Amino acid sequence: MRRNNRSLLNSRRDNLMADAQEFTATGRRKTSVARVRMSPGSGKIDINGRSFEDYFPTASLQNLMLQPLQTAKLVHAYDLWINTGGGGATGQAGAVRLAISRALLQVDNNLRGTLKSEGLLRRDPRMRERKKSGQPGARKRFQFSKR
Repeated sequence: MRRNNRSLLNSRRDNLMADAQEFTATGRRKTSVARVRMSPGSGKIDINGRSFEDYFPTASLQNLMLQPLQTAKLVHAYDLWINTGGGGATGQAGAVRLAISRALLQVDNNLRGTLKSEGLLRRDPRMRERKKSGQPGARKRFQFSKR
């Protein structure tokens, strides 16, 4: 009797999971990290508890973030809950872009070719170069004095 109850509970849990269908992914850029939860919906985007237009006020950052959805033609098909931190606005927008691209792959693996050809699945490896000792910055030198 006990085993039957467990199998019944497991089947109910599986049915609930199939209904929920939430996809999660992580993206990184510079020192920023973005975690995306994506579920079928009307296209609502929530970033750190704020609307996406409020969080990324410039059109260039909004377009950067929406690029994977526009490429896949799924802009109003999914609701996104995004948690991002670290770095600045540009790094966070790039991290969100990568996370959305990875989440879209979980939804439909056939999108891989289109996303890859646009370069949306590649993590941008560029990082800030460290400051060296005896210099004011990473590359800049103090003014040379001959005498």
